[in-house]
Amino acid sequence: MKKIFTRPRSLKDMPTHYCPGCTHGIVHRLVAEVIDELEIFDRTIGVAPVGCSVFAYNYFDCDMFQASHGRAPAVATGIKRVLPDRVVFTYQGDGDLAAIGTGEIVHAAARGEKFTVIFINNAIYAMTGGQMAPTTLLGQKTTTTPYGRDKEINGYPVKVVEMLSVLDGTAYAARVSVHDPAHVVKAKRAIKRAFEVQLANLGFSIVEVLSACPTNWGLPPAEALKWLAENMIPYYPLGEYKKPAEVG
Repeated sequence: MKKIFTRPRSLKDMPTHYCPGCTHGIVHRLVAEVIDELEIFDRTIGVAPVGCSVFAYNYFDCDMFQASHGRAPAVATGIKRVLPDRVVFTYQGDGDLAAIGTGEIVHAAARGEKFTVIFINNAIYAMTGGQMAPTTLLGQKTTTTPYGRDKEINGYPVKVVEMLSVLDGTAYAARVSVHDPAHVVKAKRAIKRAFEVQLANLGFSIVEVLSACPTNWGLPPAEALKWLAENMIPYYPLGEYKKPAEVG
C-alpha cells in the first residue's frame, strides 16, 4: 500500500491545545513539512514565544527553546551566532512580535540576522482574552476596543512585512494566508523559500501568515475564514515583498 499522506517527522504525534478552527495547527504542519523536505531536522532549532503558541515546543520534534515575551529574536540571534551551522526559526504571534517585541524584530532584521521568522497575524491578543493588538483592523471590536478600533485613539494597524522589507538586512519577506487549500499551498512555498534563504546564508527572512481566531472574533470557524479573506487580506495584501534572486 502506498502512503500518500502522513504526519511529518518533525511534528509530534499528539493533540494540540488550540481552539477549534484555529489555524495554528495548519502552520505547524507546513513548517514541519518544510523541515522534513529540506532534510534539516537534525540541525533545526526553534524558538517558542509567549502567546497562543507558547507550547510550540511540545509539538515540534526538533530542539526548541522558550523565550520571554517578545524576546524570541534575541534568543534566536544568540543561538545562530553561537551555532551558525544550525537552522534557527522563531514562531511568534502578533502580540509577541509586533507589540512587546517590536524593537527585537526590527533590529534583528536591520542586523541581517540569519534566522527565519514565522509570524502569525490573527489581528488580536488571543491568549489573554481578546484585547486589541497592533495588527487589529480599524473598526474591529475587541475587549479593549468594544466600539471598534479608532485611528484617532488607537492609531493604525502595523504592517510588519512592509516595515521590515525596506531594511537592508532583510533578505526575504512575504505575507501569506491559510484560509483555503490554494492559499495553504502558497503559504508552504513561501515558508520553504524563507528557510532556503537562511540555508543560503543570505540574511534575515520572515513569513507573515494571516490566521483565523474564531474564539476571540466570536465567529464559527467557517465564518472566521471568510472574515479573514474579506477583511484582513484587503488591508494586509498577500505576496512576496522582498526576494533575493538566489531563491527564484
